[in-house]
Amino acid sequence: PMSVMVGIGKAAEAGVLIRNGEALQTASRLTTIVLDKTGTITAGRSEVVEIVTFGEQTSSGALLLAASLEANSEHPLAQAFLDAAEAQELALMPVEAFMAIEGQGVLGEVDDNQLLLGNEKMMLEAEIEFDPEALKLGEQMAEKACTAIYLAARGRLIAMFSVTDPIRPESVAAIKRLQKNGQKVVMLTGDNTQTAEAVARQVGIDEVRAGILPEGKKEQVAQLQQLGERVGMVGDGINDAPALALANVGFAIGSGTDVAIESADITLIRSSLHGVADAMEISSATMRNIRQNLFGAFIYNTAGIPIAAGVLYPLTGMLLNPIIAGTAMAFSSVTVVSNANRLRFFRFKQQT
Repeated sequence: PMSVMVGIGKAAEAGVLIRNGEALQTASRLTTIVLDKTGTITAGRSEVVEIVTFGEQTSSGALLLAASLEANSEHPLAQAFLDAAEAQELALMPVEAFMAIEGQGVLGEVDDNQLLLGNEKMMLEAEIEFDPEALKLGEQMAEKACTAIYLAARGRLIAMFSVTDPIRPESVAAIKRLQKNGQKVVMLTGDNTQTAEAVARQVGIDEVRAGILPEGKKEQVAQLQQLGERVGMVGDGINDAPALALANVGFAIGSGTDVAIESADITLIRSSLHGVADAMEISSATMRNIRQNLFGAFIYNTAGIPIAAGVLYPLTGMLLNPIIAGTAMAFSSVTVVSNANRLRFFRFKQQT
């Protein structure tokens, strides 16, 4: 208990809040770290970086229609359109018959026009007429780690938006640090395979699982556990909560939702992936300290009890004086407390 208490306190100094001793002890034995992409590897603040229009549609007109639709959405990407519209001082239009389709996009009526705004899957299922250049442009956007969002009206494509979520500055170094420590890193995302692999290349992740629907994250964690992996899940959103709860240790990004934080065992206050490596390092140091304390606590008893029982008396006439036994017991406590306090001077590895 002394080691766990000091270890949790040391982790807190590094901005890592550990909810219980079990999480602290388990973190050192994780073999696979699963990272949600949006808001975990990336900043979670998407930006519209390019608008491509078709026919007579103007860029500002397309942005106005898209932002008007997204004003009714709770998806993280919606804020990117609203920010872009605000930057151009566009007055949003009222939307009727709004509907969000999970994993695809949104639809609604704006100025008596039925609009669809979403990914390629949504457009294909709605049998939207594509411009020949649209798919090629979508692939080019994906290769740049951008998400292609399509806007359709009256059964045909009228605009494309390139939306990107910038990678957190420390993500590359933190992922490299985890891999160097021997953990396998897996990225989960709902993005298409091209976009996901582009992000993975930038941060140095080899295993990517793309096109995962929100409810599929928990299943991915379960699959890894069935393969014998001890899984640490890192996420920040409401849809990450079931996976965070199922994982051997759940890590919630501090800037994430309350539901994610409540479901996780460990909260990263600084919202940096370095916190995951920090938690695992202090966990290893704490478990090592616990083993040392167990040795310190038992070595006195192991040596003293046989002597007190008289094992040496027939040979040497030696018995253990109760004063000596009491002194040894005191030294046992001093050893444990002193050794546990050494954790206060633990230093995390250099964050490069």
